[in-house]
Amino acid sequence: MSLCVAGITGLQLFWNYQNYRNTVKTFNHDINDALNTAVNKEIDQRQQKIISVFKQWLADTSFVMITCNIDNRNSITAFHIMDSHPYLKGEKGITLSFIDFKEKLKQITPSAKAYFIERFSNTRLRSDLINGDVYYYTQRLGDSLSNIYAKSKLNTVSLCELYKAELSLKGINTSFNLTKAASNNSNLFLTNQVNAALRRPYQKELIQAAFQSPGVYFIKEMKWIIISSFLLIAITITCFAYTLKTLLSQHKLAELKDDFINNMTHEINTPVSSIKITTEALKTFDLDQRTRKEYLDIISYQAEKLTTLTEQILNISKLGQVKTESNTRIELNKLIRNAIYDIGPLDNDRIINFQPVHQEIYIWGDASSILNSFINIIDNALKYNEGIASVDIKLSSNKNTVEVIFTDNGIGIPVEYRDKIFDKFFRVPKGNTHDVKGYGLGLNYVKQTIEQHRGSIAVRANVSCGSIFTIRLPLI
Repeated sequence: MSLCVAGITGLQLFWNYQNYRNTVKTFNHDINDALNTAVNKEIDQRQQKIISVFKQWLADTSFVMITCNIDNRNSITAFHIMDSHPYLKGEKGITLSFIDFKEKLKQITPSAKAYFIERFSNTRLRSDLINGDVYYYTQRLGDSLSNIYAKSKLNTVSLCELYKAELSLKGINTSFNLTKAASNNSNLFLTNQVNAALRRPYQKELIQAAFQSPGVYFIKEMKWIIISSFLLIAITITCFAYTLKTLLSQHKLAELKDDFINNMTHEINTPVSSIKITTEALKTFDLDQRTRKEYLDIISYQAEKLTTLTEQILNISKLGQVKTESNTRIELNKLIRNAIYDIGPLDNDRIINFQPVHQEIYIWGDASSILNSFINIIDNALKYNEGIASVDIKLSSNKNTVEVIFTDNGIGIPVEYRDKIFDKFFRVPKGNTHDVKGYGLGLNYVKQTIEQHRGSIAVRANVSCGSIFTIRLPLI
C-alpha cells in the first residue's frame, strides 16, 4: 500500500513538473510572439509617419513636379515625377502608370494628382519601406528618404506600450524590461532578440525583453492544477494513514481477542476439568457421606465460578439493551452501600471506607448496570494490590452533576496505559506472570455503561500510590 501511495504521489509530482514545463514553453512562445508583433506594429507606426511626410513632399510643387500625358504606345495616362530644382541639368526623373487609372489625361488635374500621391505612397513606397529599400525616384526624394531613414529610431516607450498590450491579450500581466544589449543574468527570463531597425535586414537594431520573475504568472496559470494535485495527494495520504491505523487497530484487537480467548479457555477449562474429575469419582467409587458432601461442594464451587464468568461476559452484551429513557431514579448513597455489600466479607487486608453524604443524591439510570460498574472498580482496587488493600469512596455534587471518586492504594497504572485500560480485552502487560485473573472486560464495561448514562470516567495517579477513578454523572 505504501508503494501505491508513493506511486500516486510520484505521478502527481511528475505530472505537475510536465505541466510546469508546458507552461514555461507556452510562456516562452507567447512572449516572443508578442514581442515580434509589437515590434512590427512599432515599425509600422514609423513607416506611416514617413509615408505621411512623403505625401507632403509629393504635394509640394516647390519640391517635385508631377505631370502626365498619353504620349506612349498604349495611349494610357503616364505620370512623370521630377525635382522642381534639379541638382544637375538633364535630370529626367521617372515615369510610371497605373493600370486601374482609366482616364486619359494630357495634363495633370488636382484629382489625378491626389490619386497619384495616395496610390504611389501607399503601394510603391510602402513596399520599399517593408523591404528596407531606398529608391531614388528623384535625387531630392532619394536624399530626403535617406535622411528620414537615418533619423527614424526605435521608440522604446511606444514599443513598451504595444508589447504590454500584446502580452495582456495573451493573459500575461507580469513586469518586464526592454533592453538593446544581450543580458548575461541567468536569473532573468529572456526573449529572443528581434531586429527593430526600420531598414531591416540591411540594418540591425536588436531589442529583447527581460522578465524579472515570471513565477507569479506560472503559479496563476497552474494554481488549479497545483491545488488539485496537492488535494489528491493529501486525500491519498489521509486514506492511507486511516487505513493503516484501522489495520493496526484490527491487528491489535485480534491479538487482544486471542489473549482473551486463551485466558478464557484456561479459566473455563479449570472448573470444567475439576467438575468432570469429581463427577467421575462420585460415579466410580463408593464414598462415605462426608466425602460425597466434600465432592459435591467442589462441584458447586466450580459451577459458581462458571456462573460468575458467564455473567461477566453477558454484562457486556447487555449494554446495548439499556434504554436510558425507561430507567428509574437511583439514590447513589444506597447504591454504593449495595456495591460494598456485594463485594463480600471484608477483613483486615481488605478495607473500604465510605461515608455517605447527608442529603440524598438521585440520578436517572439502570441501577443494575451502575451497580456492576461500581463493583468492577472496587473489585479491581482490592485485587490489584500487594499489601493491605484500601479503597476510599467519596461523593460530591454541584448544581448539575455528581462525582463518585474511588481512591485506592494499589499498584497503580503506568502513564502510557491510562488511555488504553478502557479498551475491550486490554490488560496492562506484565510479561508471562498472571497473578490476577481477568479478561480485559471490566473497565470497558464500566466506560460504556457510564457513557450510556451521559456521564464520563477518568483515571489519574494517586499521589502516594495507586489510582483515582472519577465518575461524573448528571443529576436529576
